[in-house]
Amino acid sequence: MVEKLLAGAVLAVCAVMLLRLCLGARARHRFDHAVRTIVRLPLWVVHRMRASRGAAEAIRRAKAKGEWEGNVYTPKSFKRPRKPH
Repeated sequence: MVEKLLAGAVLAVCAVMLLRLCLGARARHRFDHAVRTIVRLPLWVVHRMRASRGAAEAIRRAKAKGEWEGNVYTPKSFKRPRKPH
């Protein structure tokens, strides 16, 4: 069973590589770009999810620790600069 799956996967990869060889230069470039996009798609989705989670966490922390006046945020640990002597 595993041998048949492995053989089928190798056959599919060989067929795709043969198809790529038969393409012209512009079509090969578009094909390579499409394959690169498909391969990077899962990483892009993970990156977007992590960024979204990080932004939500930062917003939650900002709302809990500081004071808001309109759209101006002042943290509670904000220290005013000392006057020069």
